[in-house]
Amino acid sequence: MKSICILRLSAIGDVCHALALVNVIKGRWPDCVITWVLGKAEAQLMAGLDGVELVVFDKKAGYQGMKAVWQQLKGRRFEALLHMQIALRASVLSLGIKAERRIGFDRSRAGEGQWLFTRESIAKPQGLHVLDNFLEFARHLGIEDPKPNWSLPLPQAAKDQAAELLPAGQPSLVICHSASKAQRSWLADRYAEVADWAAKEGIRVLLCGGPSPAEVALGQAIEAAADKPLVNLTGQTDLKTLWALLGRADAVLAPDTGPAHMASSQFTPTVGLYAHSNPRRTGPYNHLQLVVNRYDANILAQTAKPWQQLPWGKRAKGDHLMAGIGVDEVIDRLKRILLG
Repeated sequence: MKSICILRLSAIGDVCHALALVNVIKGRWPDCVITWVLGKAEAQLMAGLDGVELVVFDKKAGYQGMKAVWQQLKGRRFEALLHMQIALRASVLSLGIKAERRIGFDRSRAGEGQWLFTRESIAKPQGLHVLDNFLEFARHLGIEDPKPNWSLPLPQAAKDQAAELLPAGQPSLVICHSASKAQRSWLADRYAEVADWAAKEGIRVLLCGGPSPAEVALGQAIEAAADKPLVNLTGQTDLKTLWALLGRADAVLAPDTGPAHMASSQFTPTVGLYAHSNPRRTGPYNHLQLVVNRYDANILAQTAKPWQQLPWGKRAKGDHLMAGIGVDEVIDRLKRILLG
């Protein structure tokens, strides 16, 4: 194939999974020109991909943002559009992207009427994970047995800063404490207990998070509750530097959030904390065996059905579900990684 447009706007974790697909396609067709329509923050992380044109969609601009994308792609027609986001907004955006083939998810997972905007659908994958769905696009294009590849170029400045913050010779734990919704984050005092345990074992502890007021506040609360010193970088790292940090860490602790996938994509052992969503679908792909899973019990209590009998994307609801995750079981998983 010579030209493919990928439509996957967000979020950071899903864009990490899309990166694995982009690299698979580039490996199969090195001369294929790939145009990727994605969000502003996501484009900052994916910047520098060889042979990949990034077209930024500013969702805050609404319809004007769509028109800007359409204008940038005016007069172009792709061999295939891989419509990889089920949100209605993404489907409307896809109307201005011209392609010979318009490929979307299988009907059972093509939510919000996505199937109305495509002409072909991938097969239902055998795996449950979001990445399994994405790799099915490669199979649909004729790439047999695609192997995910998360290679991402980094500027030297990001590598240097990561090396300074996580020097060689001392084991390290990076805690990415916040999820996109506050109810999916763990409790500050429990993060602090884990950080204190790690510090007592001689492990360097870093807190990382975004610049939003809620994330900054949680980072400060963890720092205040901890008895041992830690480095609080909440709101102070760009995405490229965070990627480099997570790649150097010996272990990462995170709830259902983008940095968990950034870490696992680099094969950094990642302990995921899950109470609302099925980790088999959205957990750190390469480290599902390290997940602390409260989802199964929560969804059974709320629906009286095991997760196997429920729709693929069914979430458990509640503001305090993460409180069901205890400190001891988190430390137990970290011991396996950090202490052997």
